[in-house]
Amino acid sequence: MARRRSEIRMRDPFILEAAPGSFVLFGTTDENVWGGPATGFDCYTSDDLEEWEGPIAAFRPPEGFWADTQFWAPEVHRYGGRFFLFATFASSDTRSRGVAVLVAEEPTGPYVPWSDGPVTPAELPCLDGTLFVDDAGAPWLVYSRGAEGARGGDPGLADGEMWTLRLTDDLRAPAEEPHLLFRASSAPWSRPLRFPDGVGPPPQLNLAEDPLFTDGAFLVRAPDGALLMLWSSYGEEGYAMGVARSVTGSILGPWEQNPRPLWARNGGHGMVLTTSSGATRLVFHHPNDSPWERVKLIDVRFTDVGIELVDEERTQDA
Repeated sequence: MARRRSEIRMRDPFILEAAPGSFVLFGTTDENVWGGPATGFDCYTSDDLEEWEGPIAAFRPPEGFWADTQFWAPEVHRYGGRFFLFATFASSDTRSRGVAVLVAEEPTGPYVPWSDGPVTPAELPCLDGTLFVDDAGAPWLVYSRGAEGARGGDPGLADGEMWTLRLTDDLRAPAEEPHLLFRASSAPWSRPLRFPDGVGPPPQLNLAEDPLFTDGAFLVRAPDGALLMLWSSYGEEGYAMGVARSVTGSILGPWEQNPRPLWARNGGHGMVLTTSSGATRLVFHHPNDSPWERVKLIDVRFTDVGIELVDEERTQDA
């Protein structure tokens, strides 16, 4: 069934151009986003980025799958002739939230488990993994430790962190120890997430008090060769996205933060889609209020300091 983009509820959108002019849209699609039994991931197909066919069941957990809740932020990359889906999963009883890898022969799936559980550290809650392949062909996972409250012997984390680890060439497991890239507090625009009196976060998220967040990383090479990272946190006007630049051009940085967010107002978890026709679009969800999340596309361009909106005044008010 065809639907307008404005009719599809979705968080954390990711668009793959599977063939020239043929697009597949993935995202967090479970009705109960924050907790409860998870269903899986759906996707949609389009040839114009406006009308989408679907939903198509891209992933449904097989019997005995290790996770049963918080299926978040799927993104799909073509690698080695197949399609690999990276997503956040959680277990309600036995394991921390983590990023696992699925695989399929076709871009719309069906996807099946590929990694043996999470590829992120099993003892730490992690989320929002994205794939980056460096100039030598080595695959890296970039992911967040969001801002968790204390749990068991873990004192918790109030200042969210962005990490990377190199994966094995088959994407099934980590190849080395993780590296810390930066903390949320390194961005001048990042602010603590505060809830109104009497209103708290969903208990399933186990958030630290007044946390600084990191989530939703996406890496892209600019035409001038600069390595840029789009990522999300909270700013003066709610959920927001900023841009960081690797000083060395390497995944290991160091990373410098743009002083102002790219998108400041109640939207985030984005990626940059550069189509075969040459268009460059920012793809993200807006607003950040459930159940009203929708997929938003805005024209952007690369500059000598990173990424900027083509018409900032118009789009921030949209």
